[in-house]
Amino acid sequence: MSLRMQLLLLQVTIVLATVVGTGLVAALLQEQQLRESYEDRMVAVAQSVASLPVIIDAFDDRAPSRTIQPIAEVVREASDVTYVVVANEDGIRYSHPDPERIGERVSTDPSVPLSGRIYVGTQTGTLGESWRVKVPIFGADGTTVIGQVSVGILESELREDFLGGLWALFAALVGATLVGVLGSAWIGGLIRRRIYGLEPDEIRALLETREAMLHGIREGLVALDGDRRIVLVNDAAARLLGVEADAVLGRTVDEVLDGELARFIVADEPAETPVLSGERVLLVHADRIRVDGREVGWIAILRDRTELETMLRELQGAQSLADDLRAQSHEFSNTLHVLGGLIELGQLEAATAFIERVGAGGALSSLHDHGGIADAETAALVLAKRSRAHELGIGLEVDAASHLGSGHPAADDIRTVVANLLDNAVEACVLGGGVRLLVRDDLEPDVVLVQVDDDGPGVPAERRAAIFQPDVSDKPPAPGKARRGIGLTIVQRIAQRLGGTAEAGGSPAGGARFTVRLPSARDRAEADA
Repeated sequence: MSLRMQLLLLQVTIVLATVVGTGLVAALLQEQQLRESYEDRMVAVAQSVASLPVIIDAFDDRAPSRTIQPIAEVVREASDVTYVVVANEDGIRYSHPDPERIGERVSTDPSVPLSGRIYVGTQTGTLGESWRVKVPIFGADGTTVIGQVSVGILESELREDFLGGLWALFAALVGATLVGVLGSAWIGGLIRRRIYGLEPDEIRALLETREAMLHGIREGLVALDGDRRIVLVNDAAARLLGVEADAVLGRTVDEVLDGELARFIVADEPAETPVLSGERVLLVHADRIRVDGREVGWIAILRDRTELETMLRELQGAQSLADDLRAQSHEFSNTLHVLGGLIELGQLEAATAFIERVGAGGALSSLHDHGGIADAETAALVLAKRSRAHELGIGLEVDAASHLGSGHPAADDIRTVVANLLDNAVEACVLGGGVRLLVRDDLEPDVVLVQVDDDGPGVPAERRAAIFQPDVSDKPPAPGKARRGIGLTIVQRIAQRLGGTAEAGGSPAGGARFTVRLPSARDRAEADA
């Protein structure tokens, strides 16, 4: 059975149950109201007859019925009741719709009215089952009961009046049922249009496929509604943005994401663009969502470029090392030729002096005999950077006072900071320039100091605070780089995340000095939070 038919049947059942229940209650209330109306009329008629002076005086006549019967019949016809019967304290009738019954004893118990009380109820008399009222007739003194007045209407007449009034109620109920059924059919069609005519099995399949797709793909997906509220964040996007998916749903994009990323998603920029989010460089493609020609929100696809740039940097370092190795191989061949020639000439002392002179050279020699960088990965990184600087004709030295133990808890962050600062310094220098690196973890407890000096043009004092902002750079665009001014921003954000600082200043070498303090003993989970 289709969803539309299920909805229609369910709603029709509800409508019918409601209408039938309402009809029964209304019928009961109408029947009760009808009885109360007749009761009020019969009580009023009976009391008016019982209080008529002519009726009371007639009880003393030799033939009371001659006076009472005509009056009772006039009252009966005027009040539209079945009968008005007047009887004395012995139950002998003085009036009756059937004159032949006058003088007979009443057929029902007269004890209640004769005791001075009013009786209301259904009894079966000479005319049949009737709804009746009996009231006492008091004598001239107002205290002595001298008789009773019984006023009633047949139950058959009550039912006829009741059924006659039900037609209007029935017509109203039928109308309500028709409106309810038509409304149910319209609602079923509306719901089906809202869900694009899909059946429950199809909706379930789509939902399962959607969940599998969203949580299975590696690209991040962020969807916004027309009010710029986040309605979808998959696992990859939550990881890239550093948020909890369930915690950000329903919040505006400006509350959750970095300002640059939030602005880009809703900016209708057609090209895929690198955007800085936290310490990550994300490639973002955003577009509007259109359903049936209506724009209902935005969707953004996020790809992490941070890992790609790290791999490219490592590959570049490896290529630089390979080039240096080839150069070293060529230089080593020349050195062997010189040594071979000196030995053949018998110049052993000259050969020994040549070996002592060139033995400690080479771009791939150790960083420094007392460099103090015990962390192997950091040392390898600096070695690769120095090889690259040497290839560009720039000297890169490690300060002899440097000290960094192995297995440092913030080693990954330290390497990221060192790599970005050295790249920035090498790019700032001109041919023949120099860069000096100082890394120390022994100046302050649980703090690592990273300081890089260069002899380039430096950073003007008025721009030293702004240099850490995204897209702020004094360097011209480089081939293969879509953006500038990201490296220093990442450095500052790492420092801020760890509770440290990143500052730019002037260097004694004449260029710029970048100083970064990284607290390292803080609990990693607390720092990430």
